[in-house]
Amino acid sequence: MSTKIVLKFFRSNRIYRPSEPVEGKIVINSNSSISHHGIRLSVTGSVSLQVRGGSAGVIESFYGAVKPITIVNKSIEVKPLGKIGSGTTELPFTMVLKQTGEKSLGRFYETYHGTDVSIQYLFTVDIARGYLYKSLSATMEVIVESDKADVLERPVSPEMAIFYITQDTQRHPLLPEIKSGGFRVTGRISTLCSLLDPISGELTVETSAVPISSIDIHLLRVESVLIGEKIVTETSLIQTTQKADGDICRNLTLPIYVILPRLLTCPSVFAGPFSIEFKVFIVISFQSELSKLHKKSDPRTPRLWLAMETLPLELVRTR
Repeated sequence: MSTKIVLKFFRSNRIYRPSEPVEGKIVINSNSSISHHGIRLSVTGSVSLQVRGGSAGVIESFYGAVKPITIVNKSIEVKPLGKIGSGTTELPFTMVLKQTGEKSLGRFYETYHGTDVSIQYLFTVDIARGYLYKSLSATMEVIVESDKADVLERPVSPEMAIFYITQDTQRHPLLPEIKSGGFRVTGRISTLCSLLDPISGELTVETSAVPISSIDIHLLRVESVLIGEKIVTETSLIQTTQKADGDICRNLTLPIYVILPRLLTCPSVFAGPFSIEFKVFIVISFQSELSKLHKKSDPRTPRLWLAMETLPLELVRTR
């Protein structure tokens, strides 16, 4: 006997707000009829916190996972005790994550898949079959975004930060030819950005004695987790966007246009047990024989042939 259960949502993108009804159907395909003790649909939303090392100490790494924060945990009965016939059976369902006037277990944070912090909302259907049979189940994640009442009504105007990168702004050693020859890269980039919009701006290579190999813009996540009385912070790379490959013409303005990945970003969060922040990391790589020996090095690691600039980035949800 083979039975397959699939959760199908009427929205193909599976994006919902907490106050919106989540509608769909449970599709059961079975070669023969099966008896059951009831079919239930549940939803659990939680913030998972853990420490993977890095800036964490020995004690923090030993404990590893921190007790998750429950946001929502509720279930409904889709079908009472009975029997499901052979073939395909479809059972419609409707569930609201947060009913009007209902007291929630925690704040509804947006879905986010990070390194030390992960926020997920999972729908699970369970078919109870008694002690002699194994229960049947299926799980599917939905993507939750902030309610309209909790987001900014008007689109935000990107706050632009002006930056300049020279040999004198670097806090790490540079190759002698880069340090003595000098360089100057200027520009501006948005540091307050809606999740619906790209990170925008521009940069210009004004001078550089040593030819440039590439210019990259890295999007970083900064996750902090409270463990006991200590805050453990970890910075990791989300994505890299190359703005230039090869030596760039001097005084040519290059546009900056970086699209934000949906599941790997969310509105900046500053909660008690954890926080999620973001940064923009601009890296200029100069042509050097030494750089060819370290092609797979971490872009955040200071190198003799690299110039860097880090800027804070606040992300918000708008209507």
